Amino acid sequence: MPSKIVVGSISGLAMVLAELLHMQMSTITFILNVVLLMAGFLFIGKEFGAKTIYTSLLLPVFLWIFERLFPVTESLTGNSVYDLVSYILIIALGQAILFNVNASSGGLDVIAKIISKYTRADIGKAVTIAGMVTAVTSILVYDIGTLVVSVLGTYANGLAVDYFIDGFNRRKKICILSDEYERIQKYIMQELIRGVTIYTAKGGYDGKEKTELVTIMTPSEYKQLLNYLHRSEIQAFVTVYNVSQVIGKWNINGDRRKKSE
Repeated sequence: MPSKIVVGSISGLAMVLAELLHMQMSTITFILNVVLLMAGFLFIGKEFGAKTIYTSLLLPVFLWIFERLFPVTESLTGNSVYDLVSYILIIALGQAILFNVNASSGGLDVIAKIISKYTRADIGKAVTIAGMVTAVTSILVYDIGTLVVSVLGTYANGLAVDYFIDGFNRRKKICILSDEYERIQKYIMQELIRGVTIYTAKGGYDGKEKTELVTIMTPSEYKQLLNYLHRSEIQAFVTVYNVSQVIGKWNINGDRRKKSE
């Protein structure tokens, strides 16, 4: 706020409206959140709406607290660029965590979620689209420099959200060739509770048929598998691919494991 950076968010829109309407940011934020929460329930669903209620109602509460107990009249870093970078990293990580559990912090995140749902766009791109509208409104109360910084910051925020989301969703596709494939298959299915697809492969050098195991795992499960192979001294040829997204009932075995625990 002291840096007057209107990055695309409900807070950024509230900053503009506060200048135009001469109202407190906490009041405007609360009103906007209520309206957008109703839209979330209507267009996304009850689960998303219920989770978002908790987080979005906390935002104006904490704004109100900080406005009175810790008022900030100037930048903490003394540099608007540092303020912008810090904002993007912290907010984008928080947004990614919430989106990953089908929730949001309310505000324009609700609009972004609606855009993502109906256009199939990546959530980060949806955040950028929703935020650009707010960023452009900064010209109504601030100068052209603020507009340029706000637009660039909003774009960078969307990229950061997608980066963090990809990190949460990253999986490993593991292909294993081994004469002891049955032992490995048993460990994966019984210990790691993951599915395995079995392929028949033919060696180009010796012409012999071999059995290949293919599975999808989280990075931590992949480390467990490698430790098992080293510990058991199993001879295997392993290739690993990074997978940024898995669609379908990939986690059905993981869900079954949680229920058994």
